[in-house]
Amino acid sequence: MTDRSSRYISNLTRDTYALILAGGKGSRLHELTAWRAKPALYFGGKFRIIDFPLSNCVNSGIKRIGVVTQYKSHSLIRHLVRGWGHFKRELGESVEILPASQRFSDNWYEGTADAVFQNIDIIRDEIPKYVMILSGDHIYRMDYGDMLAKHVESGAKMTVSCMAVPVEEAAGAFGVMSVDESYRIIGFEEKPEHPTPLPHDETHCLASMGNYVFDTEFLFEQLRVDSENMGSQRDFGKDIIPAIIEEHKVQAFPYEATDGNNAYWRDVGTLDSFWDANMEMVAPVPQLNLYDKKWPIWTYQEQLPPAKFVWEDDDRRGEAINSVVSGGCIISGSTLRNSICFSNVRVHSYGLIEDAVILPGVEIMRGCKLKKVIIDRGCVIPEGTVIGYDHDEDRARGFRVSEKGVVLVTREMLGQHTGSY
Repeated sequence: MTDRSSRYISNLTRDTYALILAGGKGSRLHELTAWRAKPALYFGGKFRIIDFPLSNCVNSGIKRIGVVTQYKSHSLIRHLVRGWGHFKRELGESVEILPASQRFSDNWYEGTADAVFQNIDIIRDEIPKYVMILSGDHIYRMDYGDMLAKHVESGAKMTVSCMAVPVEEAAGAFGVMSVDESYRIIGFEEKPEHPTPLPHDETHCLASMGNYVFDTEFLFEQLRVDSENMGSQRDFGKDIIPAIIEEHKVQAFPYEATDGNNAYWRDVGTLDSFWDANMEMVAPVPQLNLYDKKWPIWTYQEQLPPAKFVWEDDDRRGEAINSVVSGGCIISGSTLRNSICFSNVRVHSYGLIEDAVILPGVEIMRGCKLKKVIIDRGCVIPEGTVIGYDHDEDRARGFRVSEKGVVLVTREMLGQHTGSY
């Protein structure tokens, strides 16, 4: 049996180059991604989504990383430079930003596989034995070293991380695979309307997490073949995986938590899933533990004063109940309940804020009542505003109401100027 010591794992991670695909448009998030790429979207009170795969890489010992950018990438690139630009190349560490630069064609990135193909020369210069390709728009904690070790032990040319999800959740949303008893992939469909369920559980199917490990030369060869196929959509799920599973060994790697909790992985690709995942953070013991010092989530953050709660009068009291409040926030004479406040939020007196996700720099004036809302960065909510209590009224005022009744408010909807995102 292969030695699974920490030294063995560290040798594998040292021989690995990670490429994070962070060009996602996130169209199902509507106006929330009108000015930013989905991986640049805020999450969890102080982070951005891209921080999760990046932190997983660093915590796993993978420190040669490329981040592929494309759609409205300014705020994403700015965040990467500020928060992840401290790596030292001379120590074998790097986080490089890889925008579409048309080195191999006159086109922008045309799909996930094409995004990797257009950066083959950069990957080759790193001389890695393995290439790990990661989705840049999911929330989870994962030790990639375990996946690498399983990849090597299985003798596979490619390994795909996966987890069981409800069939109705996977339909039209995730790549779905079928496996044999040894977890070799024998079938793969990209976002099928009717996913193939697990043999022992018809309510769940095996969904791809969008994370792959390749033997480097095998990856290069498959990308070359795909680039010559005029009928290809240049996508791993639609083209690469279905084309190779019959002739080559492609292994599934079931994602399991290593900290005693259930495996946590969220695709926050809709307003409802984004709101749900943020609301999970305010639970007394959230399933995703952001307080674990052994597996920290790294990010860029300003040096801000502590959160502050002021006034304790009979008619106004600054308080937060079952809520997450970040640095630089002032809750002045209002009640915050089951909500999450990102940095530099100011809530003035006589207000009630419930079930809210409030992004950085928001100012909520006096006497506001907000319920089940997402307030985008930099909004100023006028005095006496009521949102979330009458959805017909919310829609009439130009706010977006999701299928599950989450109300999105942006600066444009309020008639306020746009700015940095």
